[in-house]
Order: sequence, then C-alpha cells, then structure tokens
Amino acid sequence: MSDPAPQRPPPEDAGDRVRPMVQFRRGFYASLGVLATAAAAVAVYTARGVLIWALIALFLAVSLDPAVRALTRWHIRRGVAIAVVVLVVLGMAAAFLQSVIPAMADQFHAMVKDFPHYLAVQQHRSAGLRQFSDRYHLTSQLNKLLASLPARLGSGAFGISRRVFSALAATLTVTVLTIYFLVDLPRLQRSVVLLFPRAHRARFGHIGDVLVDKVGSYMIGNILISLVAGLAAFGALAALRVPFAVPLAFLVAVTDLIPMVGATIGAVVCIAVALLTTRLWPNTVLLAAFFVAYQQLENYVLAPRIMRRPVQLSPAAVLLAGLIGGATLGLIGALMAIPIAAGGKVLLSERLQARDATNTDAAAPGAGETAPQPGQAAPHAPPADPAQPVDRPHQPAAQDGDRRDDPAPG
Repeated sequence: MSDPAPQRPPPEDAGDRVRPMVQFRRGFYASLGVLATAAAAVAVYTARGVLIWALIALFLAVSLDPAVRALTRWHIRRGVAIAVVVLVVLGMAAAFLQSVIPAMADQFHAMVKDFPHYLAVQQHRSAGLRQFSDRYHLTSQLNKLLASLPARLGSGAFGISRRVFSALAATLTVTVLTIYFLVDLPRLQRSVVLLFPRAHRARFGHIGDVLVDKVGSYMIGNILISLVAGLAAFGALAALRVPFAVPLAFLVAVTDLIPMVGATIGAVVCIAVALLTTRLWPNTVLLAAFFVAYQQLENYVLAPRIMRRPVQLSPAAVLLAGLIGGATLGLIGALMAIPIAAGGKVLLSERLQARDATNTDAAAPGAGETAPQPGQAAPHAPPADPAQPVDRPHQPAAQDGDRRDDPAPG
C-alpha cells in the first residue's frame, strides 16, 4: 500500500486573507448604511418645518401639563382637564388679540403718519439733531420712505396673504399637535423610561418628572409676569399721556418674555417714543423712573412669588442659551432655550449625585469585607504572644508497623 501524498503547509498569510465575496458583502452593507444615513438626513431637512412645529407643540404640551395635573388632583379626568385648559388658553388668547390688534393697528398707522411731525419738533428743539438731519437729508429720505410704503404693501399683498395663511395653518397644526401630546404625555414618559435599564428606570422617571415641572412652571410663570409687565406699562403710558400706549405696552409684554435683556429693550423703546412725542420733564423722566422701579419690583417681588421653583442658572448660561435659541428659532427658540438648559442642568446634577452615591458606598468601611473562613485568621486579629504556646492541629501518632517508604513489589 502506497503512502499518501504529503500535504503542503498552508501559507503564512492564509489567516489574514478574506474571500472576495466576503469583501463585497461588507462593502455592500457599508454602502447601504451610508445611503440610509444620507436619506434620513435629507428627509429631516425636507420636513424641518413640520418637525419644528412638532417640537413647539411638545414644548407647549409640557408647559401646560402642570395645569392639567393640578385639575386631575381635584378628581377630574385627564381628558376633561385637558379640554378645560385648552379652552381657557384659547379663549384668553382670542380675547387678548381681539382687544389689542384693532387699537394697535390704528395707533401704529397714526404713529407712521405723524412721525415726520414729531421729528420736526425734535429738530426744532435740538440744534445738533437739526444739523445731522440737514447734513444727511434725513427728513426727505424719511418722507420718501413713508410715501412709498403703501405702494410696497400693495405690491406685496399676495405675499402677505400667503404668509398670513401659512401662519394660520401653522397655528392650527401646532394647536392640534399640542392637544395630542397632552393626551399621550404620560404614556410618552413611560415609553421613554422603558428605554433605560431596569435598575435605573426609577431614577430616570424622577428626572422626567422634574424636567416637566421645571419647563411648565417656568413657561407659565414667565407668561404671567409678561402679562403683568404689559398691563403695568399700559397704565403708566396712559397716565403720562404718552401716545401709542397700546402697541408700546404690547411690545413691553412680548420683549419681557426674553430673559435678562427683554425688559430693558421694551423700556428703552418706550422711553425713546416718549422723548420724541412728549416733553422731557415730567413725562419722559417719570416714565424712565417707572420702568426702573418696576424692574426692581418684578425681580424681587413678582418673580419669586409667581415662579416659586425658578430655573437656577448662571447669568452667562441664561444669556448664551437665549442667544442660541434665538438664532435657531427666533423668539420661540429663545423662550424654549432657558428651560431646556435647566433640564440639562437637572440631568447633569442627577448624574453627579448618582456617581457620588456610588463612590460613597464603595468607600464605606466594611463594604468589601467578608467573614473569615474556618482555619483562617481574622484580617485585623492581634499578633500572637510569643510567650503563649501556639495551638497546632492534632495529628495521630505513628504506629509501630507504619513505614515511611514502601518498597516496590519485587
């Protein structure tokens, strides 16, 4: 019988080689992943308007959820509580707009019409302003702009109408989405919590509740403070007989929503209009004194009472968050940025507390100690006294017939 043919040893790089089919499959899967990522990015960019509406609706739902939960504590079903809250909010918004928009439109038209007269009065009072206007032809340029304004508005009537209908459609969409989010908000919270491991679900559920409370209390408190600021500004402007009190008070209420700098912006605009349309003393000076006093009252009396659980952020963080939100979504983004930043601070604080608690438990005395086994000395047992005999385990004595070495059988 002949010997089998000797087998060749495998080459040294045989383990490193990959079959061409495997390489093709890997490249195909990688290409599919890149294409799916690109398609998802394009879809998000295309639907960015709808996604922004959904984000605003979710934010509004979280803001209104504390009021809904307050009604449910009175043994009212959540659906009925949502209907009550939504109807109250829509009714207040409709009443506010109906009472403000007609007067604001009339006074804004009067302000545009009479602005050259006010500018001429200020030029008569101030020689420097008159020289500046004569040098740069400010009065003529302003008159040309105001004369061409109706024609520009008429030529852009179609664009304005389209924007109005787009705003109405966006408002209706956000309102419907807000109602849906309010109905499903508890289920959404539970679904998000289920994404985390079982051992951490209780903690993340608590974090979610804290986030909802922070956002809701901040938004409701901020809106109430802005309404108070608008009403107070309207009272002061009307008492000092400053014209265009309604649009200026509305401007103060809107700008007061902006953190840190909003109230100052509204006050500066009102003081500038008062300076142009009334006398310096006493109208403008008293109006400036009112805004200074009201700002102190709002900071130290109204805000602590209305917002009992304020968003505790540093001024730099508030300003940076407001600027980023304003650059992203305008005024709505600036309003949303502050509670979102507060939510991030809550998440970071909870994470740091959990880490500190874990480190404390690990460093506690006796945490890693185990009971000594039989025959094993205690870890902290005192050293034995050399004067005392050491106990040894008892061994039986060797008998006469025992032998240490057993010879191998011969």
